[in-house]
Amino acid sequence: MTANRQTARRNSVAYPKSLWAAVTADGPTYHTLDGEATADVVVVGGGLVGLSAALQLAESGVDVAVVEAVEPGWGAAGRNNGQVIPTLTQHDPDDIVAREGEAGERFVGLLRNSAQTVFNTIKRLGIAAEAEQTGWMQPAHSSGRMRLAEQRVEQWAKYGAPVELLSRDQVREMTGSDVWHGGWLNRSGGLINPLALTRGLAQAVMVARGRVYAHAPVYGIRRDGDRWVVDAKSGRVTARALILATNAYTGEFSSLMGTPATDIRREIIPVMSWQIATEPLSAEIRQAVLPKRQALTDTHRDPHFIRWDVRGRLVTGGALMNPLSGAWNLKTHIARRLNELFPGRFEAARFEYAWHGRIAVTPDHFPRFHKLGPDAVGWAGCNGRGVALGVSVGKELAKSVMGVPDSEVALPFGPPTVVPYLPLVKAAAPLAVAFMRWQDQREVRDRPDA
Repeated sequence: MTANRQTARRNSVAYPKSLWAAVTADGPTYHTLDGEATADVVVVGGGLVGLSAALQLAESGVDVAVVEAVEPGWGAAGRNNGQVIPTLTQHDPDDIVAREGEAGERFVGLLRNSAQTVFNTIKRLGIAAEAEQTGWMQPAHSSGRMRLAEQRVEQWAKYGAPVELLSRDQVREMTGSDVWHGGWLNRSGGLINPLALTRGLAQAVMVARGRVYAHAPVYGIRRDGDRWVVDAKSGRVTARALILATNAYTGEFSSLMGTPATDIRREIIPVMSWQIATEPLSAEIRQAVLPKRQALTDTHRDPHFIRWDVRGRLVTGGALMNPLSGAWNLKTHIARRLNELFPGRFEAARFEYAWHGRIAVTPDHFPRFHKLGPDAVGWAGCNGRGVALGVSVGKELAKSVMGVPDSEVALPFGPPTVVPYLPLVKAAAPLAVAFMRWQDQREVRDRPDA
């Protein structure tokens, strides 16, 4: 690491002390925004969506500049669990098509292929992202949710996804746990190191002659004649087109009131998501729990999610009702959960890393895609599915600002939908966790066959 980069990091917002930050090689030396700069397209936000869009543009010969507040991967792109999941949390294909029509059909195709897009991109660029395309599975925590699994397999199979319904015995064999009632598998999903993927995409953008400006928090976005102007801490970028890709961190460094980001900021609920990683565990435990190394996120409303990393650590996490003393509370909560799922397996396991980040939740758990003005697009609302979704969405946003007609872009664009009483909704978010857990418990108790 150069002296300049060391100084920049000391002067920037602290990098999260996550597992991924501890094990991932440094990213490239980023550009410094000092004074005036111009580009054909300016991308605000250096996460997976912003970098994927910039890569699509740069490889198409477009002059593109990414403006990032800290460094690529500092936000959600580098802090998540690293599961590559080719679905939304609550909306299945028939629902999406009924909601969005022809645009919904294109969006279903994007979702179906989204995990494969991630793994193909990693392979093509040679990114050392610890990629394992071992599949993603969703076990059902009750008999009612097993019927949901059947519905999802039926619908996704109709749209050509590589899915399979799993019996209770199959899930027991694949997970090492008897708590689930069955479930389903999408073979295109899997695992990555999200920070390594993000830094690899940033490197690829720069190799393709795109610019990535780091440590340049944006405080203004405005239209000046026929150009977009992005005002940052130490300079500005003027461009023909704009892509806003700040997601859950919209307004983190400046309110951006009166800018195209205003409505996006008002339509999402930033929710804290916690991650935790054990010490490297024995081969015996790794063979007993998820021996084929699938990614797993079950059907709880407060989902149980687990995965292995390449060093033999179990990486899991969850939401907390009380964020105070978060790491301690998380360790206690997760230790209890693991004991319920895998009795006796993790009693002696120590947790070495605990960290958190934001995900952008929308009230209906559907992502938002917007035309923000002439040659300007943006999005928000990963709802916990940001890895596969983000890489694919970035490519489509790039197509839009390159002049591809909406009828050929796989995103259902629409107007921003502001959340009523947003400050109160944000304040009540911890209570929502308690309510979701109560619903999960009641669902199991109220079904005699559960």
